[in-house]
Amino acid sequence: MVEPALIKAAQAGDREALVTLLREIENQVYRTAYYLLNNEQDAMDASQDALIRIYTKIDSYEEKAQFRTWVQRIVTNICIDKFRRKKPSVSIDEHEMVFHAGDNVETEVLSAYAAEEIREAIGKLPEHHRTVVVLRYLQDFSYNEIADSLNLPLNTVKSYLFRARQQLQILLHDYQKGGVRG
Repeated sequence: MVEPALIKAAQAGDREALVTLLREIENQVYRTAYYLLNNEQDAMDASQDALIRIYTKIDSYEEKAQFRTWVQRIVTNICIDKFRRKKPSVSIDEHEMVFHAGDNVETEVLSAYAAEEIREAIGKLPEHHRTVVVLRYLQDFSYNEIADSLNLPLNTVKSYLFRARQQLQILLHDYQKGGVRG
């Protein structure tokens, strides 16, 4: 949670406060971008664009909306623009798993596979469903905050989440049954 005094100082032109503010939100911005775009490089680009936009538009923020909602609207819009301009690409980066003595290797491997299955399933959702899922379950936004962020009616948000959960259940069916996709 960003302190309101920090936001006001940044809006008043305090560069140090603005840099501190951007550092406080950069992980949240990147995380949203990564889950929406499902690609590390695109997420880094979108995060940078979003932080620059926040930097240049901080004086336009009004306290009518929560700051985090305002930030998420910026990130989401940038990601949607990137998604529309370019077909989504799959990152071929391999992530190494490092195991430590005493760790339960089987549990860690299964958890990593489950996380990857979920990430892939979220990536297969239509753009509008993916966006609400990311904001609700990964950013812990309330339904009202999602509606504000995306400028959607509350019932539309609820409908998108309901349909997204149905689609995820279908996409993850094999994994839930203990099967392997082939």
